[in-house]
Amino acid sequence: MSWSVWIPFFIATVAISLSPGPGALAAMGAGLSHGFARGQAIAFGLLLGVWTQTLVVSVGLGAVLATSELAFTLVKWVGAAYLVWLGVQQWRAPALGLRVAAAAGEAQGEAAAPIGRAALVLRGWGVNALNPKGTVFLLAVLPQFIDTSAPLAPQYLVIGLTFGVVECAVMSGYVALASRLQAVLAAPRRIRWVNRGMGSLFVAAGTALALFKRA
Repeated sequence: MSWSVWIPFFIATVAISLSPGPGALAAMGAGLSHGFARGQAIAFGLLLGVWTQTLVVSVGLGAVLATSELAFTLVKWVGAAYLVWLGVQQWRAPALGLRVAAAAGEAQGEAAAPIGRAALVLRGWGVNALNPKGTVFLLAVLPQFIDTSAPLAPQYLVIGLTFGVVECAVMSGYVALASRLQAVLAAPRRIRWVNRGMGSLFVAAGTALALFKRA
């Protein structure tokens, strides 16, 4: 992939990653509930989700989702249900400040932590991987940056690495931003309402995905 093609693709991926969506909500929810050190794990999961989407498109499975109404509908409803479930979990998240949660963890062990790093990675992966809108988007955008006369595998590798690194960096920024807000919102009552607001946004994102129809 030449620089003249890669630079526009890089700019597009930055714009896509910065735009509000389920990934940004998941990252901010993790930062708000767990702080940066633990919440950072979800950014890695979101990266893995992007790579999964890219792999799906590159091996042709994305074309199945684009052409098969049944396959697309199944994935769409699974993704929508997953986002709603995340919203319920965020709504019910304990309204504890980071210092309080850390003290509870020291007193009761790791079992006191609301969610571990591995679970956050899996959560991030699910948010990006179980999103058929992402697959359709990649199918619409990637052909503009692919040279069909050149080997495809190296091009998809560059695309996957670029998209993944940008996504991880941007989502890490969202985690950091939310963790700073968590320190500002020290009162449990405020944390509770922020958790509920984030949870409501997840449910809204799941509802929007359920209503999404391909052109």
